[in-house]
Amino acid sequence: MCGIVGAVAQRDIAEILVEGLRRLEYRGYDSAGLAVIQNGEITRLRRVGKVSQLKKAIEESPIDGNIGIAHTRWATHGEPNESNAHPHFSNDGIAIVHNGIIENYESLREELKSQGFTFSSDTDTEVMAHLIERERKNTDDLLGAVLKATKLLDGAYGTVVMEKANPDRLVVARSGSPLVIGKGIGEMFIASDQLALLPVTRQFMFLEEGEVAEVTRREVKILAPDGQLIERDFEESSVQHDAGDKGQFRHFMMKEIYEQPSSINDTLEGRLLNDTVIVESFGNKAPELLAKAESVQIIACGTSFHAAMVAKYWIESMVGIPCQVEIASEYRYRKTVVVPNSLFISISQSGETADTLAALRVAKKQGFMASLTICNVPGSSLVRESDMAFMTRAGAEIGVASTKAFTTQLTGLLMLAVALAQTKKTLEEKEITEIVTQLRQLPAEINQALTMDGLIEQIAEEFSEKQHCLFLGRGEQYPIAMEGALKLKEISYIHAEAYAAGELKHGPLALIDQDMPVVVVAPNNELIEKLKSNMEEVRARGGQLYVFADKASEISENTGLKIIHCSTIGNYIAPIVFTVPLQLLSYHVAVIRGTDVDQPRNLAKSVTVE
Repeated sequence: MCGIVGAVAQRDIAEILVEGLRRLEYRGYDSAGLAVIQNGEITRLRRVGKVSQLKKAIEESPIDGNIGIAHTRWATHGEPNESNAHPHFSNDGIAIVHNGIIENYESLREELKSQGFTFSSDTDTEVMAHLIERERKNTDDLLGAVLKATKLLDGAYGTVVMEKANPDRLVVARSGSPLVIGKGIGEMFIASDQLALLPVTRQFMFLEEGEVAEVTRREVKILAPDGQLIERDFEESSVQHDAGDKGQFRHFMMKEIYEQPSSINDTLEGRLLNDTVIVESFGNKAPELLAKAESVQIIACGTSFHAAMVAKYWIESMVGIPCQVEIASEYRYRKTVVVPNSLFISISQSGETADTLAALRVAKKQGFMASLTICNVPGSSLVRESDMAFMTRAGAEIGVASTKAFTTQLTGLLMLAVALAQTKKTLEEKEITEIVTQLRQLPAEINQALTMDGLIEQIAEEFSEKQHCLFLGRGEQYPIAMEGALKLKEISYIHAEAYAAGELKHGPLALIDQDMPVVVVAPNNELIEKLKSNMEEVRARGGQLYVFADKASEISENTGLKIIHCSTIGNYIAPIVFTVPLQLLSYHVAVIRGTDVDQPRNLAKSVTVE
């Protein structure tokens, strides 16, 4: 992976391809390249590093053509270098770009070598290029060759193929990795994300699992895995790419941290009525399906998994039904037991997370009552394949380290817990009113938390030379501590771990010394006295505590203990609000350490491989 753009038109498309790649930079990548058919030959340019390096290369060696493909690569097979960058060729006649991982590439590679094919890269993608060329020799057209070749592949792929012999068409194939086709006036475009194409079209068609398609300037021919022709219309997209520049901010991450009050307001907009949550916000069938739900299974990855863990506390305490939470990559590969009338919930910012999408497909075969996705991208695979969808409306998130996507997921999950409680009548009206009141106050509370920015920036200086850090929380704040640790390690490269504070005495205390900062999330709830005891365990061993504390928690500054006071917050929304200062802390530490905040090393925004 990471980003794909393709085009077939009457005009020169090189600039369109590069601009499409630029709009996908937020996903994270290590090299970029493009290929066009120029004067009857396929011309290719590739560069290690940013898209700007590729653009500079094009300025120095102009390349033009009316059909081409482009790619930003996030290394899976082979180190980041020019020979491993996409597009890949087969004997200068076929060019290919590919997202995903071909799991049986080694055996295919050896087979192709024995048949006389030579390899110039370490990638699994080059195997696909040679395989397609081999099948093309015995097939009437490129579409048929790609269909045959894909049947030999194990793994995931979203791929676009171009052939010198037919300079008027592209062939695309999708299995596990998303592709979208955009329609212009007498031209067609292809991308792994519709955001790449918004400058040139608003008409989109999504390729579904296992399909291949032939794309010309005026026509799209789609085949099912069995070769049957599929009819599908283009649809108008309402997606807005509203994060094109950083505005007054130095990094997209900081911009997105500050966008959280408005993003959460958008999440809530039109979904609260008087003192209730509108249950239909989760789908037209939600009132009936939520009322029938006797248990909940949530699957997610990374930051979304932390949101799911918080939701478990909310659902079990408010609704009184069991809620299981599991990492998607684990769920999909083990035998599971499905409780009757279980609701399956997936959470993903992009709606294309490979493990989460695969887990949903497994779940649909296991007999779950219904599926619901909490997602930020309309038209994504998770949205299309789930029975119900709740769109978080966070807007485009460019920074790899998720911020507003996470807090809007939490907001949606809190609303879901209330919706379940309403349909099942497990909370009294006054309790529901209190939660809805807190939800309405949430944007203002986030704004208040943002006023701590200056103080947190000063404290961040004390972390700049540290190599390790612990985060502690209890109850629903434990997952928030996990999220804080993830943010710090993602963008500052400081090794950070989170623990439920009560677990300190079961091992982590051995790590405590003056060089190990310990960050504590301390709202004023029923666990605050227990948390104070855990903090004393750290102080007694010479550790330095940084405590984000509700003013009402009555924690005083002392030797080895620094207090960052937060305003008094309602317990229901406290996990969402306490997320913000941890985001600010990780951001400022990363800036001080001079790391790439928006595109941290080795990471990608949308993980469409296992």
